[in-house]
Amino acid sequence: MSEENENKALNPTVIKLGLVSFFADVASEMLYPITPIFLTTVLGASMSSLGLIEGVAESLASLLKTYSGSWSDSISRRKPFIAVGYFLGAISKPFIGLSTSWVHVLGARSLDRTGKGIRSAPRDALIADSVDPSQRGEAFGWHRGMDTFGAAVGPLFAILLLSLNPSNLRSLYYWALIPGLLSVFIILFIREPKPHPLTVKKWQNPLKSWNFMTINFKKYMCAWGFFSLTNFSDVFLLMKAKSSGCSTTTVILLFCVYNLIYSLSSPYLGKLSDRVDRQKVLMLGLGIFAVVYLGFGFANQQWHYWILFSVYGLYMGATEGVSKALAIDYAPINLKATSIGILGTVTGLGTLVASVFAGLIWDRYGATSTFVFGASGAFLALILIKKSSLTFK
Repeated sequence: MSEENENKALNPTVIKLGLVSFFADVASEMLYPITPIFLTTVLGASMSSLGLIEGVAESLASLLKTYSGSWSDSISRRKPFIAVGYFLGAISKPFIGLSTSWVHVLGARSLDRTGKGIRSAPRDALIADSVDPSQRGEAFGWHRGMDTFGAAVGPLFAILLLSLNPSNLRSLYYWALIPGLLSVFIILFIREPKPHPLTVKKWQNPLKSWNFMTINFKKYMCAWGFFSLTNFSDVFLLMKAKSSGCSTTTVILLFCVYNLIYSLSSPYLGKLSDRVDRQKVLMLGLGIFAVVYLGFGFANQQWHYWILFSVYGLYMGATEGVSKALAIDYAPINLKATSIGILGTVTGLGTLVASVFAGLIWDRYGATSTFVFGASGAFLALILIKKSSLTFK
């Protein structure tokens, strides 16, 4: 990378998209550590039901990512998908507060994840459209950093609201509407760059787009898909801390620490991936994941969780933005959003399987077996990526 590109400021569009994600994540993540507690203590849902809700919701988002990405590529537009997606996410929050059974929560979470499925691939493609390829990791790192900073602020906001009314978890879901709508408002001020001349003009079935992807992209998706099959929802981490005696406030603070470290590390590790082999950064993240999950499996004291959630933030910083930059590195220039959509679909369908199995394993064999299951998948995926001989940027 040249010194000029290294010192170049990020495009204003990338900055604004970071702010959009900040407010959207304040809304989402102030509720994320609360929702499993709300489901199990207020609505009486089982761990299997919890796994099903998260798995179905995330898989719905994942399936939509590929189609919205392909559609976005075909019409050379990003902003309409982004606006609609964030709006659906914002209005879904109060419906959870109104729920009287876990089935209602499943519907509301599905609406929320529908919004995510519609917006994610076009948004990430717009980030890639707005910067030079030499800044791609930095741009995704900035976006993930702002997104996750919102995820750190959101739970603190939840703690403040709970301190005012400790017995009313439902009210948090109504307050979350405000930052959610703020994120939609910022989108109105975003401008799209002119479309690339090689952009596809005719929509094609995104399943057929697989045939046009490079061999490295296909190898990468296979390896990442294998990992996703054991990478279950983070709500199980929160419930493990809760089941070990941590208070609701402590669980929320643990989630804040995780997101803060994720937020601080993501821009640095994303920029690092622009300078070195992305494979090294990604494999570092997978190694951290495996070790942390083994730690969760055997943790039984509160201080264990402070360490584990902190280190877990480094895994996210090393993989979330980097994995997207990597997918675009290997995608044809006219299929950026489609490639991100495929990545999201592979991840989400894997999460569906992993979350359902994790819930069943927890109910039958206990928490330790659940986290050993997750760690083993990361170890095997790391080996698979190492042996696949990919040439990562």
